Amino acid sequence: MNWQDRICADPRICHGKVCIHGTRIMVSVILDNLAAGETPQRILESYPTLQEQDIQAALSYAAEMARERIVDLPEVAA
Repeated sequence: MNWQDRICADPRICHGKVCIHGTRIMVSVILDNLAAGETPQRILESYPTLQEQDIQAALSYAAEMARERIVDLPEVAA
């Protein structure tokens, strides 16, 4: 699956934040829910317009962003 088929950013929707296509559900909301321990099934129940593929697309998007962006992290003491 190609996440670009399910995710878009439109300056007229949610101030241009990345959303699931055809909704106002921001990818960050899906990722925040997953990070907080919510199951995909629970997220789908909370957002009935979402599909399982949308959650997978959000994860794929996040993985690509993590690969493409360098974040300075504190050094670990040996």
